[in-house]
Amino acid sequence: MPGGRTASVSARTTSRRRWPLRSRGLRDPGLVLETTRHVTEDLADGLSGPRVRAAARGIRRLLAADAVGLADLSGHLVVVGTMPSDVDVGAMVDEVLHTEDRCRRAEVVALPLIVHDELAGVLAVAGTARMAALREVARLGEAALERGRLEASAEEAAAAELRALRAEISPHFVYNALTVIAGLVRPDPDRSRELMLDFADYIRYSLARHGEYTTVADEFHAIETYLALQRAVLGERLRVQVRVAPEVLPVAIPYLVLQPLVENAVRHGIERRPEGGTVTVLGEAEGTDCVISVEDDGVGMDPAAAERLLAGTGDSGSVGLANVDRRLRNVYGSWFGLVVETGKGEGTRVIVRVPRFQPGVMP
Repeated sequence: MPGGRTASVSARTTSRRRWPLRSRGLRDPGLVLETTRHVTEDLADGLSGPRVRAAARGIRRLLAADAVGLADLSGHLVVVGTMPSDVDVGAMVDEVLHTEDRCRRAEVVALPLIVHDELAGVLAVAGTARMAALREVARLGEAALERGRLEASAEEAAAAELRALRAEISPHFVYNALTVIAGLVRPDPDRSRELMLDFADYIRYSLARHGEYTTVADEFHAIETYLALQRAVLGERLRVQVRVAPEVLPVAIPYLVLQPLVENAVRHGIERRPEGGTVTVLGEAEGTDCVISVEDDGVGMDPAAAERLLAGTGDSGSVGLANVDRRLRNVYGSWFGLVVETGKGEGTRVIVRVPRFQPGVMP
C-alpha cells in the first residue's frame, strides 16, 4: 500500500542518517552534533572561503578518515591529512568536475557536491568510511553551501532594496525645495542659507554611504530636516509635531526606516488636501521595545490598499512601505513589521515597534 511504503522509506532514511557517522568516527552524540554544526558554519562562505580547511578537518573527524579534501569549481583542492601517494587526487577532482559523477581510486572516493542541481565542488575522502556515511556528509556539505548562498543572496537583496530606497527621492520635492530656496536668496538671505544647509543635510543622509544601521536620534534629525524643507514649500498647509523620549534616542535601527514613512505622510496624506494638515511623529519606550508612530490627518486610504502597499503590489508612487516592512521583519522577525491604521478620509497612522536592544544590531 502506498502509505505503508512511504512510512517504511522514511524510517530507513532516518536510520541511515542517524548512525553511520558514529560507526567509526566520533561516538559521543554530543560531539557529533557539535562537529556537524562547526562544519556547517565553516562552509557558509563557500569552498573558496577562509574556513574551508576547518570544514575539511571537521569532516575528517566525523568519518575518522585518513584524509579529506574539498575543492571548488576552479579545482583548487584543500586537503587535511595524508592522501595515498599512489593516487592522483587532483586528477580525480578534475574528472568529477567534468563528469559530475563519483570517482573512485583504491581507497579514495571523490563525490560531487550539488547545490540547486548545479555542481558546486568536490569532496574527496581517503580511508575505509562507508559509502552511506560519505553520502550523508556530502549532503551535509551541500546543505551548508546552499545555506551560505541563500544568506549571501538575502544580504545582496537587502542592500539592493536600500539602494532603491535611497533613489526614491521625489524630483517634485527637490524642484520645489530648490525653487523656494532660490526665491528667498534676495528677500531673506539668512533663511535661504538655512534652508540650503537643511537641503544639503537631507541629501547627504539620504544618498551618502551608511552602514546597515543607524540610531533613532539620527533618523529623527533627518525627519526634522525633511519636514523643515516641506514646511518651506507648503507653508501653513503643513503643521508638524515631533516628540521623542530621550531614552530611545540611542536605540539602533535599520537605516532609512522612519524617514520614508514621514515622506509618505506628507506626499500622500497632506499634499492631497487643499487645506493641508498635521504630521505627528512620536517616539517612546514601552518596556523593552521602542515604539515610533508617524500619523497624519490627511486623506487616508482604503485598508485593503494599505495591505497591497505592504505586500509590494500597491501604488508604485508610494515611498518604500513594503521595503521598510520587509527589512524590519528580516532583522527582528515577523512580529516587528509595520502596522498601518487607516481609512478613507480618516488619515493614516504607521507604527514601528523594534526591540530597544537586539544582538547584532548596532550603528
